[in-house]
Amino acid sequence: MAGEKRFGTSLFGFKKTDVNSYIEKILREFDEKLKEKDNEISALKNQCRELRIKYEDIARKAEQISADRAKIADVLIKAQEKAEMILQEAKEKADEERKKLSELTEQEKEKLVDMKREIKALKQEITKTLKKYEFDLEKVVEFASENIENADSMSKDNAKNSNSEDDDEITDVILEEIMEEYAGKSNS
Repeated sequence: MAGEKRFGTSLFGFKKTDVNSYIEKILREFDEKLKEKDNEISALKNQCRELRIKYEDIARKAEQISADRAKIADVLIKAQEKAEMILQEAKEKADEERKKLSELTEQEKEKLVDMKREIKALKQEITKTLKKYEFDLEKVVEFASENIENADSMSKDNAKNSNSEDDDEITDVILEEIMEEYAGKSNS
């Protein structure tokens, strides 16, 4: 077999020196391997310690990131809620303003309709008044024409009997009578 050690034989068994040197050799090899394993264990312990430190550091960072994410999520949720609330308030205000403007528009339309009615009534009243004044004026002109004719005939008769001062007095009297009659008609 490979790696087997063969000892030389001597009287009463194996050679003591060969066995002792072999045992010493095995012990040296075992000590070397043990030292290597101890060194390897030490290196692994150091590596494990470093990995544990890195793990703890990463765990702290992950915890911090998780807390930051939670804070950011809270802030985003609050911001979204506030934005929605602002939008809702803006919509409500816009609806309220729209209603006010609609009511104001309706009131203005009603005022405009009332004003148009008033204007129409005023036009009719003015037309009626103008027709009345035209009719009254025609009556005054007609009455004046009759009185002037009467005055002319009277003045011809009086011209024979009186002078031009009397004619002026008669004309003034006739005009006063016409005005009084017109004033009486327009009041009724």
